[in-house]
Amino acid sequence: MEQVPSSTVYYNSACPVCDAGIASQKTKMQGCNVEWVDVHNNPAAVLELGADLASVRERLHVRDRNGHIFKGAPALAALWVKTPGQQLWGRIANWPVISDLFGLVYNAFAKVLFLWNRWKKHW
Repeated sequence: MEQVPSSTVYYNSACPVCDAGIASQKTKMQGCNVEWVDVHNNPAAVLELGADLASVRERLHVRDRNGHIFKGAPALAALWVKTPGQQLWGRIANWPVISDLFGLVYNAFAKVLFLWNRWKKHW
């Protein structure tokens, strides 16, 4: 019987910054029941999210085992909560005022990174 992953992470390996971050996160989450889906190599996977490719290229997406989809900063916090040694960061990132600030910083960085990747013709 195949075990259902606790989370499915949708990321874009065409972005070198994103790819390095995911590689680091995968190392930290070895042994965790997580599925990693690279939308650069599997663009049709975004249909599982009901999203478009550009939005998943711009922001990390995580789907939990219950089907709830987290985007951007909440997706990163959802991963941290499940990552050995990062659970505290995940909890802090979900605190009311902190989550708003974290979201603003994440969204600004994601937008700049997305535009830089398009300019560099990474896709």
